[in-house]
Amino acid sequence: MNTSRSLKVAFYTLGCKLNFSETATLARQFDEGGFSRAARGERADICVVNTCSVTDHADKKCRHVVRRAVRENPGAVVAVTGCYAQLRPGELAEIEGVDLVVGNNEKGSLYEQVVRLLGRGERRVEIHTCAAEEIRSFFAAFSTGDRTRAFLKVQDGCDYRCAYCTIPDARGGSRNIPVAELVREAEQIAERGAREVVLTGVNIGDFGRTTGESFLDLIRALDAVSGIERYRISSIEPNLLTDGVIDFCAGSTKFMPHFHIPLQSGSDGVLRRMRRRYDTARFAERIARVRAAIPDVFLGIDVIVGFPGETEADFEAAYRFLSEEIRPAYLHIFPYSVRPGTPAASFPDRVAPEAAAERVARLGALSAELHAEFCTRFAGETRPVLFESTVRAGRMTGFTDNYIRVSVPYRRELVNRTVPVELGALLSSAAEASGYAGGETCVKGIL
Repeated sequence: MNTSRSLKVAFYTLGCKLNFSETATLARQFDEGGFSRAARGERADICVVNTCSVTDHADKKCRHVVRRAVRENPGAVVAVTGCYAQLRPGELAEIEGVDLVVGNNEKGSLYEQVVRLLGRGERRVEIHTCAAEEIRSFFAAFSTGDRTRAFLKVQDGCDYRCAYCTIPDARGGSRNIPVAELVREAEQIAERGAREVVLTGVNIGDFGRTTGESFLDLIRALDAVSGIERYRISSIEPNLLTDGVIDFCAGSTKFMPHFHIPLQSGSDGVLRRMRRRYDTARFAERIARVRAAIPDVFLGIDVIVGFPGETEADFEAAYRFLSEEIRPAYLHIFPYSVRPGTPAASFPDRVAPEAAAERVARLGALSAELHAEFCTRFAGETRPVLFESTVRAGRMTGFTDNYIRVSVPYRRELVNRTVPVELGALLSSAAEASGYAGGETCVKGIL
């Protein structure tokens, strides 16, 4: 192979929004190097797979995607990176057809590694990884594929050691680049025409660990960037959701009334075994503080079901906590998955799969009820909606400031515009394949 402009690259991304921002940045590097993107169904000369390893299912899906990339693109150079590549490089290197396995510390050099391999011509699998404690680089990244929304990576890694989580081993310790550099990246996003920016990272509330700044410093600076109309905070730990952050978001016209906050369990006993840094009383206090400052806020909550030792009484306590005290707009539910090398992997009293599945189903039904309740609360109100370009069955969708998705007949002039919309009834509360909270609200009128 050579590095001529005729070579086509295909990208495969699994997992979180952070991965999508990184893949988008890798893709820009290939674009700038003179390569072209392979169209859907078109045979690629180079395949880049950015992997996830949050669950056992994610690992299996990664292996499946890598094998499919090899099968559908015979002879292509296949480079695999991301969390699964960091944690289990040998497993990926054993897949026939894989040429490069690149860990998270080396992800920023993946483009150069591929170009070097192409120039060499010789094909033998290479592994470029390091130990978790040696992961110190920061691969600055933002996504640009969507005209409306961009994901901006503001932080990486985590110093927390929750009993179930491999992230500290996969991505290293908490680190970030300076606020000023992230402001410049937000300005680039604005220049590309995106109206909304989602701040992503592993533990973004811990921002400033390596620069002596704070998350509040960051959002204050980003708020001043011209051209960006909206910011959303992808996820923030409850113990890091400070009064200062809450009050700033409440007073900002750009930071949307929308928080995604991991709870993981509504049982204090389970939270202690998980090694979380708060209890249910502290979590409830933070939620109450948010609602007092931002009454219309959309609250999404992460919950893990079936953690080792979770009794029926633990689950019932968690269910009551969510259904009676917190009542968020949406639950993001994860069945517990054993992660080798984590403390929880050796915990006794595993929850039977059928019991865990029943608990997941109960919380799923609760989530649908809560989301319908939240959307119905705003029926008849007028709220700003930023419309997106995707067309399905002649209709387009957009999100209100507080994350209610609305659907209208497609009109080109509405794409990437924020307009006041009178909300109607909820059309559906079923969760969608896209991972959105579920359902769409009809529109009574666009004002």
